Amino acid sequence: MTTGLLGFAILIALCFFGFRVGFVTLIVGVVGFALQRGPEAAFAMAGQQIMEDAMNYNLSVIPLFILMGVFIYRADVSRDLYDAAYSAFGKQKGGLALSTVVACAGFSAVCGSSLATAATMTKVAMPPMKKYNYTNSLATGTIAAGGTLGIMIPPSVPLVIYGIVAEVDIGLLFMAGIIPGLLLVSLFMIAIKVKVALDPTSGPAGEPLAPEERRRALRGVWPVIGLFVVVLGGIYGSIFTPTEASGIGAFGAAVIAIARGHLRTLTEWKDALVEAAKTTASLFIVIFGALIFAQFINLSGLPFDLLFLVDDMNLTPYGLVVAIAIIAVLMGMIFESIGILLLLVPVFLPSLYASGVDMIWFGIVVVVVTELGLITPPIGMNVFVVKSVAPMVRLVEIFRGVVPFIFAIVAGLLLVFLVPGLATWLPSLLR
Repeated sequence: MTTGLLGFAILIALCFFGFRVGFVTLIVGVVGFALQRGPEAAFAMAGQQIMEDAMNYNLSVIPLFILMGVFIYRADVSRDLYDAAYSAFGKQKGGLALSTVVACAGFSAVCGSSLATAATMTKVAMPPMKKYNYTNSLATGTIAAGGTLGIMIPPSVPLVIYGIVAEVDIGLLFMAGIIPGLLLVSLFMIAIKVKVALDPTSGPAGEPLAPEERRRALRGVWPVIGLFVVVLGGIYGSIFTPTEASGIGAFGAAVIAIARGHLRTLTEWKDALVEAAKTTASLFIVIFGALIFAQFINLSGLPFDLLFLVDDMNLTPYGLVVAIAIIAVLMGMIFESIGILLLLVPVFLPSLYASGVDMIWFGIVVVVVTELGLITPPIGMNVFVVKSVAPMVRLVEIFRGVVPFIFAIVAGLLLVFLVPGLATWLPSLLR
């Protein structure tokens, strides 16, 4: 157990000093394995692990969903999604912020990336909120928090990765994410309403859209809604597997982009495919490194020592999940969501199985917890993405703006804890 904890300490220290988590987990995992079994065994393990993971058919769902997100991003549907939401909420105080949350939810549903959602919606939503004199904290805080919906509302890459690591059906996980995702949207909107009620000058009402603009926006969102229904409906209706759904989703997103006047030249196709390839490569480096690190952790005996520790402490299943959630929140201050899932879940799997924890419910809990990490200091990946797109806003203003949404996420987490059916009811209908 001591060896495993030392490995984690070195890993966290290196990441804290700015080293990339994928390479750090790879190096620490190989070196730690070599110290226990020898260099030859360590390199053989690393090569075999990477080869097995690279040929894992289930992992092919990740680059295809990433490609789907890139095509949707390049189809430039974010403006129509925002305008459609604005037509419903824009005339209210705080209406532009409410519209931003709804647009983020819609964009997340077909993009699946928190960082891409935050970056895109900063470009779309920030100018009108500045036009109507929204405070920088409310405007940027809403965008940074709204982007976190990308890891909950299906299709979600973190849910895919969790499903693969924990060996849980991805389709059931997608189904489980729907109600908590809608719950978080509602809680975010409540947080905005409370904020504006306390400070009416922070979010003035906007002007109504002209009828033609409203009709154009509504026409623009129907293809996106259709794609969302086809991808998820096909999975839930057992028409095709999640991997097949990701391929169909990527094809459908490309069709939407072409119909909207994009992806019509070889240069556009090259740029989109290169972007998807780079994102996939970065993600797979993290996956390969984390799985190699997990081999070292398993060899150190840490997971089973934790299992005995849980038995000695007589933790209930809820107590165990609470302890893991606290660790995940602390890790979220250093790691991004994928790193948390890949490092934390394998370590506690034996304890979770032995305690009889519902792994679908736990998957939703741990993803909600990682959402906190995307907007909490000192890292807060979504906060830094918004800062990079809106450099005129001070970092402290963005962190101040996400505070109400941190409380909203915590409230959502408590509700999922107290009412597990929020995450398990829809999957139970398909079991």
